Amino acid sequence: MVSKSATARETSRGRSRLLLPVGLSLSLLILLVSLVASITYGAADISFDTVYAALTNFDGSTDHLIIRTVRLPRSLIAMLVGAALGVAGALMQGLTRNPLASPGILGVNAGAAMAVVIAVFLFGSSSLSVYAWCAFGGAGVTAITVYLLGSLGRGGLTPLNLTIAGAALTALLSSLTTAILILSQQTLDEIRFWLAGSVAGRDFTLFLQVLPYIGIGLAIAFALGKQMTTLTLGDDVAKSLGQQTLWVKLTAAVSVVLLAGSAVAAAGPIGFIGLVVPHIVRFLVGVDYRWILPYSAIFGAILLLVADITARVLISPQELPVGVMTALVGAPFFIYLARFKVKR
Repeated sequence: MVSKSATARETSRGRSRLLLPVGLSLSLLILLVSLVASITYGAADISFDTVYAALTNFDGSTDHLIIRTVRLPRSLIAMLVGAALGVAGALMQGLTRNPLASPGILGVNAGAAMAVVIAVFLFGSSSLSVYAWCAFGGAGVTAITVYLLGSLGRGGLTPLNLTIAGAALTALLSSLTTAILILSQQTLDEIRFWLAGSVAGRDFTLFLQVLPYIGIGLAIAFALGKQMTTLTLGDDVAKSLGQQTLWVKLTAAVSVVLLAGSAVAAAGPIGFIGLVVPHIVRFLVGVDYRWILPYSAIFGAILLLVADITARVLISPQELPVGVMTALVGAPFFIYLARFKVKR
């Protein structure tokens, strides 16, 4: 005879199998609406009909040029960067089992940004391909350094030790980056708006250059969904189930470096997307990374699009860097997590 609890569990699983795909479809619809709103709203007052005409029947007018060459690539890059940061944060939280893990909190963004600043300072380069490779290198070295520093603390690699190591290294790298910018006015002039985190002024060339890196990073992440779910149960459990944990961790780390490095190269060190989004997603879909990762990509894209719209219209006709808007949302959330979620 089947118990009532077993029946309830089966019913819950059946609902989840139905609701999760429906929720994913609804999230994609919200993403599409956010993308259209991002293209429509800005300093110039352009109607939705004009936006539609610019995308389907381009006539070379000023409004159509604004849509095609300014707003559309900016919105697509915001969507891509948000997806990359959301998935990178979810992977980092799963790998470290640390609720505060994200590219911004653990210093990955700061390391990538400093590497780009050094490249501009030493070589005067403004090429995205150079930005991207420097960002990958900086992100990778910083991630390894934070992991090693966190392991040296009392009690080993605890979430608290990892967070302290990340915060300390972030402060150090940010200070060194500031010192370089003080020494070089030319470097500051070239990338000061980029350092605040911004998608303004981006074009289709940039979108096409960064797309392969983020695409590969997302593909690797989605392929690791099942393994990441098992890994969150602990290394011993994962190994007992036949999983090669070292291979999974290294592959996931490659994905994080690709995603975070590409996002920083394209839009600067935008913080808190990778922290906030995975927590929202886990609250909605549970602990299965086969669903957490695609939901994180969509929610990350939505959040950054909405933040960019707000940054444009809040003090119109001027605008704020989108990194300022994400910090306004993310900082109180970080305080909440640090107060109630971190195991000391």
